Amino acid sequence: MPAVFTFLFLMKPYYITTAIDYTNAAPHIGHAYEKVLADVMARFQRLTGREVYFLTGVDQHGQKVQKSAEKMGISPQEFVDGVTEKFTALWSRLGVDYDGWAATTDEKHKRVVQAALQKLKDCGQLYTAKTKGFYSERAEQFLTDKERLEDGTFGEEWGTVTEIEEENWYFKLGEHVEWLRAFIQSHPDFITPAFRTADVLNALENSGGQDLCISRPVERLSWGIPLPFDERFVNYVWFDALVNYISFAGYLSEEAGNADMPVFARLWPADAHVIGKDILIPAHAIYWPIMLHALGFSDEEMPKLIVHGWWNIRGKKMSKSLGNVVDPQNVSDIFTPEGLRFYLMRDMATGYDADLSEERMEIAYNKELAGGLGNLLNRSLSMAQKYRSGVLAVSAYDDEIHQALRQTVADTVPRYLEKMQTWQIHQGIEEVWKIVFQANQFVDLTAPFKLAKDSEQAARLDSVLYHLAETLLHVSVLLTPIIPQACAKMREQIGWVMPEGFTFADLHWGLLKDGHQLNQPVPLFPRLELPVAE
Repeated sequence: MPAVFTFLFLMKPYYITTAIDYTNAAPHIGHAYEKVLADVMARFQRLTGREVYFLTGVDQHGQKVQKSAEKMGISPQEFVDGVTEKFTALWSRLGVDYDGWAATTDEKHKRVVQAALQKLKDCGQLYTAKTKGFYSERAEQFLTDKERLEDGTFGEEWGTVTEIEEENWYFKLGEHVEWLRAFIQSHPDFITPAFRTADVLNALENSGGQDLCISRPVERLSWGIPLPFDERFVNYVWFDALVNYISFAGYLSEEAGNADMPVFARLWPADAHVIGKDILIPAHAIYWPIMLHALGFSDEEMPKLIVHGWWNIRGKKMSKSLGNVVDPQNVSDIFTPEGLRFYLMRDMATGYDADLSEERMEIAYNKELAGGLGNLLNRSLSMAQKYRSGVLAVSAYDDEIHQALRQTVADTVPRYLEKMQTWQIHQGIEEVWKIVFQANQFVDLTAPFKLAKDSEQAARLDSVLYHLAETLLHVSVLLTPIIPQACAKMREQIGWVMPEGFTFADLHWGLLKDGHQLNQPVPLFPRLELPVAE
């Protein structure tokens, strides 16, 4: 391995974390997209030679959880454990391979949250105050006049809103607004895609420097983390949940008495913090960086936010009230887990909304995976087995058609790497599909089934079969982050095992040697026969 990659392994691990899933609801397609997106990038970064630490998990506290458990007649812990099982089962099914699991009921996390709260109190960032206001049970927060509609009421998105008066602990959020504004303006890479930055700056302009209520009285909410300095209160669920990104990365592990945690200085700051656009403001773009700043984190220690859009149905947001929420488990039952991964990455540009379409899913699977990649693999290996018993020969034969295919493979790799590094996964796939398309054309142009009938064309046939196998091997490496299990099966059929520590930099023409034995083809993506809608 070249010395440069030895250096890469000595770098800080690529730390990628996602929004933790709220365990008051079942997994939906948005959850699946977010986790697959993060998993794709984690796998991609490993293949660039980077060490990766991928954290995800579940947010298990809050009033909605407590009420749901009460309604079912079970404890909140029993309730969240049952929902969590659905999430972990789905991530396993979709091949989401994380390194760290964050559950906010974990005692290690609770100790870090309490240590962080104590630190903020000790440096004068917390205070008590009595307030009277309107409280949204759904959002689990107090609302302001800015949330009112023109008629003075609050919209449906806030659920049940009640007026309450109580004492609580507050975080001096307003003291840090000017810092955050300056930080965002001087760090254009803080939020990806960049156009989301304007929304955050507008929100700061309209916030009025309001402080954040970070507690709830235990009389109203007992399912939370007690404040270490005032047991009359538990911590506000958003404050608790946000801390998971550092608690499970090893923050304050010594102060909290947490053993066996990652070395925080090795992981932080997060290279990629993957969240949905609905929780960008105020939680992740305002509360979170200000919390970190107040805890003493420098500008250079702020995480980078990767903000993805929503999957809509015919232009409308999925919602229970509209009855259009899509269960990813059901979709993966039909289109296979790898087919779902491919579709999710193929049809959404990171940061933008997209329409979920069964028609597009069918095209992605039957036309692109089955008809494009799967068919190319099957007929290439079938011809090699039929004409050469699966044994490849490196031939001296060469012409413009062969050169063009090799050039496409060579040119695609740097373009693919550029797209993937900048989270344009859909464009990375498009680059790889240029190879798939040209390789299928290559078969049509060279007509190996005709060459096999002419003994004088033996060297040319050998070259054709070798070029197809070598091209498929390159494709199997490039698509590994997106459809890892399918690519592993491709390499198994090609008869090539990826060496330990193999990276994209090791991709070069000639990985398959003279005399290489190919295995028997097995349909990689059996064509789906879907019922016709009436």
